[in-house]
Amino acid sequence: MPDSVPTEEISKFGPFEVDRRSGELRKQGLRMRLQQQPFQVLVRLLDAPGEVVPREELRRQLWPADTFVDFDNSLNAAIAKLREALDDSATSPRFIETLPRRGYRFICPVDTREGLARQEERPPERSRRGRWLIALAAGAVAALLGLLLAFNVAGWRDRLLSRSRGPRIGSLAVLPVKNFSGDPAQEFFADGMTDALIAGLARIRNVKVISRTSAMHYKGTSESLPQIARELGVEGIVEASVTGSGGRVRIAAQLIDARQDRHLWARSYEGEMTDVLALQAEVVQAITDEIRAQLTPGDAPLATAHRVDPEVYDATLRGRMLLEDGTREDQFRQAIALFQTAVDRDPTYAPAWAGWGEAQWTLAAVGFEYVAPDEVRGKAIAAVERALQLDATLPEAHAARALIAADGEWDVAKAQQHFEKALELRPGYAAAHGEYGHLLGGEPLSRFAEARRHLDRARELDPLSPWHDINLLAWWLFQGQPQKALEEGERACERHPALWVAHWQTGFARLALGQRSEAAGQFEAALELLRPLRPAVALAPLGMTYGLMGRRADAFKILTEMEQVSKHRYISPFYLAAVESGLGRMDDAFRLLDQALQQRTPWLVICVPNDPLSFALRRDPRWKPFVDRLRRQVRLPPGTPDPYS
Repeated sequence: MPDSVPTEEISKFGPFEVDRRSGELRKQGLRMRLQQQPFQVLVRLLDAPGEVVPREELRRQLWPADTFVDFDNSLNAAIAKLREALDDSATSPRFIETLPRRGYRFICPVDTREGLARQEERPPERSRRGRWLIALAAGAVAALLGLLLAFNVAGWRDRLLSRSRGPRIGSLAVLPVKNFSGDPAQEFFADGMTDALIAGLARIRNVKVISRTSAMHYKGTSESLPQIARELGVEGIVEASVTGSGGRVRIAAQLIDARQDRHLWARSYEGEMTDVLALQAEVVQAITDEIRAQLTPGDAPLATAHRVDPEVYDATLRGRMLLEDGTREDQFRQAIALFQTAVDRDPTYAPAWAGWGEAQWTLAAVGFEYVAPDEVRGKAIAAVERALQLDATLPEAHAARALIAADGEWDVAKAQQHFEKALELRPGYAAAHGEYGHLLGGEPLSRFAEARRHLDRARELDPLSPWHDINLLAWWLFQGQPQKALEEGERACERHPALWVAHWQTGFARLALGQRSEAAGQFEAALELLRPLRPAVALAPLGMTYGLMGRRADAFKILTEMEQVSKHRYISPFYLAAVESGLGRMDDAFRLLDQALQQRTPWLVICVPNDPLSFALRRDPRWKPFVDRLRRQVRLPPGTPDPYS
């Protein structure tokens, strides 16, 4: 930068810099094409980083009162062009955050100062006598320390050696592993390596490790490490890269004390691709040693070091990522196909069996309801049990077995055993904490305080994941506190506007509060986000709400659509019963409820009777006898008070 340019004329953020004098946006020194209005918007946002700049203020600044223009469309277009130039995203912003109906906020750190080289002051010249006294004192101290260390007086030697190993790190985030292979197809492998390192480190009981969902938000980020650490609430950062070529893989990793942005340790590992698990275990162990997190006898062992076919490993990683991120039917089916490929190629690989079983059951249970539970329940159980036979220390297998036991077999006792085992093996398993909290807070346990501890822990481990917000919303609904649920839902919709399930759950909260028109709006938004799919899980609450609002024609239209689909694809009778109840056709509703009970419809035992879908059913005298019959089919943990007496 020329010396003549005032420092306040230049704003730097990430790989970009803005030169206000020349009106240029540059990326790593190269000029970016950006029109005048988007550039002016950017300058205004940079003037107030971290603060909300109202839309009306931008209007006054960019479009004077005597200018006739469609302001909303013009501003939206300017923001869109600005995001395109910055390679930013409206749903996962790195630079510009949208606050609906309010304005915009620049969320990346901005530097408007020149970096000045630090100059160390030269120590003043000391007199000969002063130097002699210092030397004498230093000799005396050295002799004393020698005696203390030699005889380990009062444990001094142990404590001094412990301090020499570096600062204690009790919380850690693994940033997305970088793919340096030059092959875009290896991106999944790098992402899977991130997941594997997180999973291995999460087995350490006395270290908080941020989960993959939150860590992946920083893929390709330009934020500084101290900034990332503050956002995630951690002390240490692990950065790693992977290079794969010719059947060999090289992993380079470094540990950074993010509080001081100081490197603590760096090392690289290389081996055959088939030894990737052993390499992962080596990296995890090295990091564990460096942060001085000594495993206690109760802690689980680190990742098993055995050979695995690279194609099996790759298919399993891809399937696991689709399964964990999936909110649509096609993602679950893709995951099933990948896990099937893995188990066909290597029937002894436990993670593939665990994923295959969980994906099969999730497709039937999570909400799309196009697969009959009876068709997959047995296959899913057999697959997960096979995984546990091959590796009884696999946390994912225990968590999957717990899910199937809870809503597939209505065996809450078995579900609790497997959730607790999964968390014993991996204390930092955020997804298991969240699902276990959901089980504890629902029917028939209603152990709300214990559930909240697990939900809070899940949020702490995975602060950017939407699913823990959703589980907490359900926790409030289970307790009959819809206003609290609505507050949680509004936050979830603001943070995750493109996530259909956030709007869907918020609709339930509004429905429980009697806000039927607003609830219908939330359910419509959820259905729109799912297009072109129209699953029963999204149609049913909308149809029931239309019926309760008196919009009978719209309710009958949805009911007819669901009935037509049910002739060739499975739809839970509970969803059909909900729409019938909204229309006031209670005889048909309870006939369908009996079918749902016979089919052991997933989630029925956990959600009823607090599920808002049963809102209209509760006023019928047949409701209580139905709930009693439902509850008595549940196997409870030993010592649990009988909730049915």
